[in-house]
Amino acid sequence: MNEELIIQKCLELGAYKAGCANVSDITFDPNLRKACEANICGNYGKNLTCPPAIGTPEELIERAKGYSRILVFQTVSQLEDSFDIEGIEAAQNRHSELSEEIGKLFDVPHLQLGAGGCPVCERCAGFDGEPCRYPDRAVASLEAYCINVAKLAALVGMKYINGPNTVTFFTGYLY
Repeated sequence: MNEELIIQKCLELGAYKAGCANVSDITFDPNLRKACEANICGNYGKNLTCPPAIGTPEELIERAKGYSRILVFQTVSQLEDSFDIEGIEAAQNRHSELSEEIGKLFDVPHLQLGAGGCPVCERCAGFDGEPCRYPDRAVASLEAYCINVAKLAALVGMKYINGPNTVTFFTGYLY
């Protein structure tokens, strides 16, 4: 896979920045799971791509380490202010749509990890005790895989925080 070409395509499609790194250089931190367990987003135990359904930290770290490289891209969106919930949701939706488009560029087996819970279905089948409707499109979060996103951003030459009144989202494709 030509990484320079895929990075260029990411930028052409609308990514703010994109970069690649070795999976062996990623900082994995099982303690990140504590944020999931606190259920701040309300998906713990309900979303099939979120803990605990997605697997243990050890299982997910091992699965991630089965890949050799990661492509990371970010989107940065302006907000009216830090309380602009509608702006954050719109930015996350745009990011998810871009993630799906970029995922189509891969001609090798890969694992897509995104920002937050899986965006494929409006309501995860897991909330109703049913199996995933689209297992081939389901996306877990980088944090569910115990990836420290701030350190991942630095690894690929990006800022984790991009200024006041902005929101930044990341997606990674392990391949």
